[in-house]
Amino acid sequence: MKLLRYLSNLGYGSRRDVLAMFADARITDAAGDPLYGDDVRAHAEVRIDGEPLDPAPGLLLMLNKPVGVTCSSKDVGKLVYSLLPPRFKLRSPIVSTVGRLDRDSSGLLLLTDDGTLLHKIISPKSKLPKVYHVKLARPLRGDEGRAFASGTLMLESEETPLLPAEFEALGDREARVTLHEGRYHQVRRMFAAVDNHVEALHRERVGGLSLDALPEGEWRILEDADRTRLFSAD
Repeated sequence: MKLLRYLSNLGYGSRRDVLAMFADARITDAAGDPLYGDDVRAHAEVRIDGEPLDPAPGLLLMLNKPVGVTCSSKDVGKLVYSLLPPRFKLRSPIVSTVGRLDRDSSGLLLLTDDGTLLHKIISPKSKLPKVYHVKLARPLRGDEGRAFASGTLMLESEETPLLPAEFEALGDREARVTLHEGRYHQVRRMFAAVDNHVEALHRERVGGLSLDALPEGEWRILEDADRTRLFSAD
């Protein structure tokens, strides 16, 4: 692909904006020699103002989402894109969230501009485990594990039962839940079905990936080894 289109797709601006960058000799190769809009170069060879390009198409990143941030590109209030480089929202295709964490939930959120990868991750066929740490308004009853693992639990307004989910009590009002599907507000609705209310919800892990020491509000690009871990639940 010619650099003019490639850089525009990476979010560096409209074709006119990028043409102006070429005209000002801001776009060079690694040695500092000017490049031109019709040139074709490998991603790693191109510099803008002497800096390497943003990640190449096909990126996958992990974000530690804070409470109060919405997984949307158009909603009101603070959006997840405010935590990322502004150009990520302007890329074509856009960097999209892989599923969602609601505004009042926190934790591991994946984002990608690779539609095929996105659908592979969220596909019910993948059954990637998603692990949540939950804090509750009321004490646990003691039968939650049996109800969640039954494969017969129905959520209000739905017609098919939930897949079996793992449950671990961590305290009187605290638990860890592992899902193998992703329905709307599923964890919150599951606890509502057993007469409780989720006060805090934090996603700890997706597949074989965990946040590790990634600080809240920070993100990192996932490498090939991370992608392998993602699809390994061990």
